[in-house]
Amino acid sequence: MAPVRSYTNWNSRSTDNIEQREPYRKYFFICEGANTETWYFRKLIDIRKSLNIHPLIDIRLLEKTEEDKDISFPRKLIAFAERQKENADISFDRERDKMIIVFDADIFEEKVQDYDEVVALGEAENILAVSNPAFELFLLLHFENAYEEDIKPNEEEIIKNEKDGNQTFIYKLLLARTGVNPKKNSAIGELAKNVDIAIAQEKKINEDIHKCKGKVTCNIGKIIESIKRDQSILSETTKISSQWLSEEV
Repeated sequence: MAPVRSYTNWNSRSTDNIEQREPYRKYFFICEGANTETWYFRKLIDIRKSLNIHPLIDIRLLEKTEEDKDISFPRKLIAFAERQKENADISFDRERDKMIIVFDADIFEEKVQDYDEVVALGEAENILAVSNPAFELFLLLHFENAYEEDIKPNEEEIIKNEKDGNQTFIYKLLLARTGVNPKKNSAIGELAKNVDIAIAQEKKINEDIHKCKGKVTCNIGKIIESIKRDQSILSETTKISSQWLSEEV
């Protein structure tokens, strides 16, 4: 098995004088792309505290390396995720932790016909974060009024997502907003600071990945919102949190 890089800021908290605890739950992101998604989720992880994510929840990005680096087809990403659950280096807890697989649905519009089977396979043990046509759609949602000004008037063109040279339609919409090449400039990750805007705007489009065919779709914001609102650990961690506070006094 090729090594995997796990990016987290769990141990870079300000309470250096206090013994570090292990997180109660870890959310692992595995992405199709090697650059754009990596820069975005690294920034999201860096600002997790300002997003008011529960202090006992850790978010980690699993970065593919060596022969795994070019894995992008959804079925292979799912298989990769399953292998990582057995990787002792990342300490995946099947009872508590969640694996989130991020991929684009554009290939299922014409080239590949087994989307429903892939979703069923992936959702059996994981969370699927899907954009149709591509991740650039999610990034576009980070701008106020992007839905009204960019997405709604161009839904048909966005789904077709035809190329002009080597630039897809959704890529060009994002480029017009940012002035940044999202595949070559890490500054695109700074959009994570506006994730609350993206969460709100995403509700205006289809978030149901089971009804993705022919529809502008994204559920990444919905997943991030669910992480921000993850209260399932509260009853089980109140005692732990109280112990932390007593030790800090």
